[in-house]
Amino acid sequence: MEILKTTLLGLFFGTFGTTLGGIIGCFFNKVSNKFLSFILSFASGLMMAVICFDLIPEALELANILMVIVGIGFGIIAMIICDKLVETKFSEKQSLKSNNLLKTGIIVSIGLAIHNFPERSCNWVRI
Repeated sequence: MEILKTTLLGLFFGTFGTTLGGIIGCFFNKVSNKFLSFILSFASGLMMAVICFDLIPEALELANILMVIVGIGFGIIAMIICDKLVETKFSEKQSLKSNNLLKTGIIVSIGLAIHNFPERSCNWVRI
């Protein structure tokens, strides 16, 4: 029962934070590049911390080093593919050509969404 309570609380607060960030982002249409750079740096640093201090150690407990390296390689390849897709999909739009931060923001958002898959699947395996 305790693991279910912890899972539901984690799901709520994770979803709540993401939703709150999205709502705030919708209300601020004109932000400076300095502020946007700070937010993207913070999100990227947070993702790296989750990967280094949570996902990789947990993956090493569940599998051998070779599988972890293959998973990391798969993640790198997936992000390269996302980068190319974002670049080709939005290449006609002038706003993306002139604003590399927007492109970076889209790719970081995709990365944040993708990183939840192994994290959520590991939580369900334990239940």
